[in-house]
Order: sequence, then structure tokens, then C-alpha cells
Amino acid sequence: MSSPPPIVLAGQYWSPYTRKVRAVLRYRQIPFRWVLRDSKWDDVGPAPVPIIPVIAYPDESGDGYFDVTVDSSPQIMRLEAEHADRSVVPSDPALAFIDMLIEDFGDEWVTKMMYHYRWAYEPDIDKAGKLLPLGSNLQLDSDQAQKGYDFITHRQISRRALVGSTDWNTPLIEDSYRRVLAIMHARFSRGDFLLGDRPGRGDFAIFGQLTQLVQFDPTSMQIAVDEAPKVIRWVERHDDLSWLPVDGDEGWSSTEDLDPAIGDLLTECGRTYAPFLVANAQALTSGAEEVVCQIDGQEFHQAPFGYQGKCLKWLREAYAALSQADRARVDAVLDGTNCEQLFV
Repeated sequence: MSSPPPIVLAGQYWSPYTRKVRAVLRYRQIPFRWVLRDSKWDDVGPAPVPIIPVIAYPDESGDGYFDVTVDSSPQIMRLEAEHADRSVVPSDPALAFIDMLIEDFGDEWVTKMMYHYRWAYEPDIDKAGKLLPLGSNLQLDSDQAQKGYDFITHRQISRRALVGSTDWNTPLIEDSYRRVLAIMHARFSRGDFLLGDRPGRGDFAIFGQLTQLVQFDPTSMQIAVDEAPKVIRWVERHDDLSWLPVDGDEGWSSTEDLDPAIGDLLTECGRTYAPFLVANAQALTSGAEEVVCQIDGQEFHQAPFGYQGKCLKWLREAYAALSQADRARVDAVLDGTNCEQLFV
């Protein structure tokens, strides 16, 4: 009896979320077929929303796809439901919640750093403008490449304010990037992953953003070379962890024995992302046209973002679903980080 056709992952090398999901599939040793989205090899149909990465599930014949999905976090959790080995979710509900919070921080705050550095500095803009249009088609002629350059750079620069990358917010975003690098560098001086001897969802989320920040965009890459070289090597290694030995559910830290860097990372989340999330939810509820909040003693301004309103809702639902004992252990980890404001 022949094996069912593998799932298909369609995305781009310059997409942090694509790199995140591809690394999860590799680490978990789940068979998949990699396809460049919007290339001549892309045989996956339209997705519910035109974003990447896409995971498509083939029908039994292998001639089509009955289910085309987007959004990296739900994609990863669906894989958890369908595949048991080499899980990226700790079996301890309290630790799994901390991991979920770190993943959300990576996906929704560290991404601001990635977008900012790529589209705020001329060398980074020029590099991205020249290379991104060629991601799906190396046969573009010079006129087509120039049109791609103009379209991508103009569109992405015009969207900077939507994700908070403004001249006003620049010190906040760049200081946070340097602190995240320092925290990760310190962690890798003592261990290889955030929550023990194996990667969790949070590792893959931060890894995805760092594939661009420390491997592609010149300005943020040089900062990492100068200040956090261990982070660069970690990103290189993390891209394919299929070789990593994993023994059942072993290898996770306990909530009582987390590395000090995790407290520092959660404090960074509470210092930056948490006040933004709360203010964003308030702006969405009130219909305000701008999110304004205090981050690190300064005002942060951004347009309200609907998806990040959902992120806070999901975090609060997951927190409320914890047992009283598990919630108490989560509270002990979060105590003093300023992440507590998310769950008031």
C-alpha cells in the first residue's frame, strides 16, 4: 500500500513565518514538499487569505488539495494534533502557556523589528528591493525586476506606520532589538534552547524573525555580528534540527527551574509588547484611530491592528483555561515582569 502524499508547504525564503514553519516541519521530521509560492512550480490553489506560508493537505489521490491553510500558529497546533513525535509543546500546561506567550511575542513584537530594519534604512531597502522580486522567478528581465523593485519598496515603506515603524518609534524598536539580542546571547552561553534542551513554539517564532534580522538585512545583521554572534550561529543551526536527538517528552525545564534569561525575555515582553497589546485592544474597542501607550517611559504610536486584538483574546482564553494550580505557577513565573497586565 503506497504512502499518502506529503503535505505541501508553500512560501518564500524571505518570509520569517515561512522559515518558522519549515523549521518546525524539519525538526519534527514530518514529510513535506517545499514549494516556492507564486512560482512556476506552485501547484497549490488559492488560500483563504493571500499570505504565506501556506500548508496544503493533498486529497487521497494526490491530484489536488482539499484543505489549504494559513497562519503559522494554528498551522503548528494542527500539526501537534496530527503528529505525536518530537512535539514543540511542553506537556506541562503551565510551561506550555509560557511558551505560547513567548511565541506571540516573537510573532507580533519581534516582527516589528524585522519590518523596521528592512524598510527604514537605505542599504536594507535597496537589498530587499533588488532580491525580493526574484524570489519566485529568476528569469525576470531588467525592466520587470525594476518594476518589482519599485512596487515592493513603495508599498512596504508606505506600510511602515501600520506596524509602528516610524521615526518617532525608532528608538523604542531598536533598543528592544538590542535587548532581545543580549538576552538570547546570554541564554546561549548556558543552553541551546529557551525552555530546556529542546525547542518550543517560542524558539521557532523568534528564530523566524531572526532569519531576516541577522541573516538578510544589513543594518540589523551588523548589530548582531557586533553584539550577539552566538545568536547568528543559533539561527543557522535552528533552520534544520531534524538531527537533534529527542527522547519522548524529556528535555523541558520546569517552571521552577527556568534559565534567568527567560525571566529577562518575559520582562522585555512586559516592558514593550504587553502595554501595546492592552492599548491596542482598548483602541479597537473604542474605535480610536491611533494606539497610544507608554513604553519604557516614552509614547508609542501606531494604528490599531485587528489581528493583535485577537492575539490578546487568545492569550487570555488560554490563561483562563488553566487549572487553578497551573495558573498559580504561571503567575509565579510572570511575577514582576509586567506581563501580569495582560491578564487583569
